[in-house]
Amino acid sequence: MPYSAEHKRQARKKIVEAARILFNRHGFENVTIDQIMDSAGLTRGGFYSHFENKQALYGEAVASFLMGRGAQWRDNAGVNIQSPSPEMVQNMIKSYLSDEHLGDLDGQCPMIALSSDAARADDDVRTAYQGLLESMIWLFEQCFGTDEPDRRQRALTLSALCVGGMTLARTLPDKSLAKELREAALQEAGRIQSGAAAPSG
Repeated sequence: MPYSAEHKRQARKKIVEAARILFNRHGFENVTIDQIMDSAGLTRGGFYSHFENKQALYGEAVASFLMGRGAQWRDNAGVNIQSPSPEMVQNMIKSYLSDEHLGDLDGQCPMIALSSDAARADDDVRTAYQGLLESMIWLFEQCFGTDEPDRRQRALTLSALCVGGMTLARTLPDKSLAKELREAALQEAGRIQSGAAAPSG
């Protein structure tokens, strides 16, 4: 008896989530299809009924973060995309640059965990990666409101501070420097979020 459409959908979801976690932990090149399918509790033979190759899965794993683990992260941070507000900007920044996010290797945003992998990947993966960034920029913009003429610039800068600060912190062996870097990014992001003028030299 052939599997139902719902069974196939659930199996695909398991594969994507297992891949997302393993890619976060080990990087794209260091994860095999066998490892992914074993982690998903499925046999290797079923992989190709869902994906043409590992690269195709990679793109979907990156994109899945937005409404999967990313949605959980937004809920925990007190971010409601249906009701954006200036207060939510601060919640997003604090949560993104937090100790908890840095330490959550399995659940880290792919923009942090997979930046170097994505840069070497095909266009589908890079498009999925860009989609995550565009979603972050969009949400920051919505929180600022349409009457603020510089909201696009502020949203771009905040996104760069959050992702860049965390990407660097993730790679540094010196934990005190990593924390200092994130705290500096958090302080500057707070200044931008509030619209305060930059300190003079």
